Amino acid sequence: MGNLKVAEARARFGEILDAAEKGLPVVIERRGVRFRLIAESGATRTAAADATMFEFVDPAVMSGQWTWRTDGARGVKFAARRKQR
Repeated sequence: MGNLKVAEARARFGEILDAAEKGLPVVIERRGVRFRLIAESGATRTAAADATMFEFVDPAVMSGQWTWRTDGARGVKFAARRKQR
């Protein structure tokens, strides 16, 4: 793929990722600084990343009537979905 300027890299982002995944050299230059894009193997995923967060999801959540909201450091809480206008 070669050397690209930032504007060209933005326009061809998908192609750049494909090229890096195939092992082709990709270098993006911005204001004289060169960045080399290297794809990492997907084999480093852990089993925890593949596990689902919930074993069961209530049908009301699936239908969009309820949702989960983050509750700061305490985790998540069940909350009614706000009606959209």
